[in-house]
Amino acid sequence: MKKVLIITYYWPPSGGAGVQRWLKFAKYLPEFGWQPVILTVDPEYASYPQRDESLLSEVSPECLVFTTKSRELYNFYKLISGKKEVPYGGFANESKEGLFQKASKFLRGNFLLPDPRKGWNKYALKKAAELILEFNIDTVVTTSPPHSTQLIGMMLKLRFKIRWIADLRDPWTDIYYYNQFHHTALARKIDKAYELVVVENADLLITVSEDVKRIFAEKSKLPVAAKTVVIPNGFDEDDFRIKVVPKETKKVITYTGTISEAYEVDSFLDALQSLESELKQQLLIRFVGKVPPSVAQKFTATGLEIELVGYVDHPKSIEYLFRSDILLLVIPKVKNNKGILTGKFFEYLASRKPILAIGPTDGDLAKIIQETKCGQMFDYDDSEGMRHFIPESLNRPVSGNDIAIEYSRKKLTGKLATLLKA
Repeated sequence: MKKVLIITYYWPPSGGAGVQRWLKFAKYLPEFGWQPVILTVDPEYASYPQRDESLLSEVSPECLVFTTKSRELYNFYKLISGKKEVPYGGFANESKEGLFQKASKFLRGNFLLPDPRKGWNKYALKKAAELILEFNIDTVVTTSPPHSTQLIGMMLKLRFKIRWIADLRDPWTDIYYYNQFHHTALARKIDKAYELVVVENADLLITVSEDVKRIFAEKSKLPVAAKTVVIPNGFDEDDFRIKVVPKETKKVITYTGTISEAYEVDSFLDALQSLESELKQQLLIRFVGKVPPSVAQKFTATGLEIELVGYVDHPKSIEYLFRSDILLLVIPKVKNNKGILTGKFFEYLASRKPILAIGPTDGDLAKIIQETKCGQMFDYDDSEGMRHFIPESLNRPVSGNDIAIEYSRKKLTGKLATLLKA
């Protein structure tokens, strides 16, 4: 098989959404004639937001995995702050912003550009050069965030004249929490320059949605859109084989993943409050993942039964989807949110449970929900629509849809393989 070098910071035992995309691509690439050579950070040196040891068993035996050490500034942050976990999602896991947090964000935004994980780059660059020569590799993929990883691809292209594919899972200077880092004008200019170098010099760009493609294309006067391909996240059919799960005594509305104060849920809370008393007594609102105290308090104030499960491994997270009657998904109410197409949506889709989504009704997510008939997207203020949707959707599994299979990880890997051959 022809080999492709994939440089990714997030790899098992890292947990969270960021690791899933290339773990699954690497799983299926051998079926399309490509052997993945993975370069990642040594877990002993990494600063993962979450760990999920269960994902180690999903690494394809046909993958060649190489690790390097790193100099992790986030680990230093943990040490001096006394916290058990590193910040993630724009410090979404830290609800109170004291002086220490404000200073940390300022340092992050002005002295650690593009991001605090750039301490891995010199180690990764050295090892990548060795792998390119050892395996005669002519195609390299860099995936981000962290966006500092893209600079490794840039240096390799300059040195070896290889083909460089940059996979950009999230916006860079347009990410919804970017302004929280209090950049000076100079720091913002430097970061935008890094972003432009990547966008203009990569041989091919891959993004996860049409609107994210637009955001990157508008960065340059060059025809960036012409070399940009959208490959969304998806679901692995192997993760969703029919399984027996515990039967719930209540009707369960589940939200999985991280939620922060940037997620507008007030109208959803109003919809819950306006339900008939008998139905409210039957409901359980369950959060599987990180929930800040301020958000948890909002839900507790409704008087409904709330369950905060916390972070769980990937198989357990999928089990909770099967145990649900409705799945809640919220897009942050921020600028450029039309292109936010979260990985967890596709796992929601695969579970065939009705999806109550809140966000821009003209965004990329709304289009897929409409075409797959898996639920409904509501505007942030449409509490009335949500109030009707909840009782109508309880105990009503989503019927199978042939369009949904287009988002299987295997199908999407086939699209990636076509790009690698081009």
